Amino acid sequence: MAWETSDRRQRLPRNWAEIRARVLKRDGYACQFVWRNERGRMEKCGKPATEVDHINPGDDHSPDNLRAACSACHAFKSSHEGGTAARQAAARVRREVGSRFQRTEQHPGLL
Repeated sequence: MAWETSDRRQRLPRNWAEIRARVLKRDGYACQFVWRNERGRMEKCGKPATEVDHINPGDDHSPDNLRAACSACHAFKSSHEGGTAARQAAARVRREVGSRFQRTEQHPGLL
């Protein structure tokens, strides 16, 4: 879901701009995402951060759940979370719909 069509902005606290500024300053305006590099070692991104990420999804805006993020890392994580949510929703629908249309008798071709 795109930011423009999300209700996320409305769920942010009134002082989000202050919280965001504090987190960016605390993290030195450097992206705090950690990725596995080509040698298999964990490495911090470190690119210039312009966004603030909620580490655990939801509405916990405490400093321990926030980190500075570059737009690429933040977009990757948000996309992954959106894809996961979509797959879970589709699985729920399949379970609900599937249970209503289960066969009660064997297919005639299998008799």
